[in-house]
Amino acid sequence: MSDPTPPVRSQSKASRYLIVLILGLLIGVVATVMAMRAIQERKDHFPDSLMTVLAKQSQLLRESQQQNRCAPNEVTPRMQTMRALSNDMDLAFPALKDDARFQRHASQFRATLNEALSNPPADCAALAVSLQKLGEDCKACHQDFR
Repeated sequence: MSDPTPPVRSQSKASRYLIVLILGLLIGVVATVMAMRAIQERKDHFPDSLMTVLAKQSQLLRESQQQNRCAPNEVTPRMQTMRALSNDMDLAFPALKDDARFQRHASQFRATLNEALSNPPADCAALAVSLQKLGEDCKACHQDFR
């Protein structure tokens, strides 16, 4: 008599290798992501954050100008924020604190803000002039240090 149960097929070696390969790739991706996150955590985010907030304040001033909202009470708080943040430039870029060019650019940026705060722009034309000066100060520094 013959045996009614069919013989059990063993899994092919190719499918085993495929499973091991997929598992290895998955573990590799997870390990790479973990390593990249660990490296990112060691980075000092303060310089990028400072520049991001300054850029946002500048953008908001430009938007105020485009919306014709240029009264001193509208723009002065943003300029005060930018001036306060500019005090931390040396702290944000400690490797550049002894560089004469960096100090010159930072001082010029502060001076432009001090001038704008001592004589707040009364209209959108004056705000445009202040924004242009601030933009030139930023651009000059970025050309030297970016």
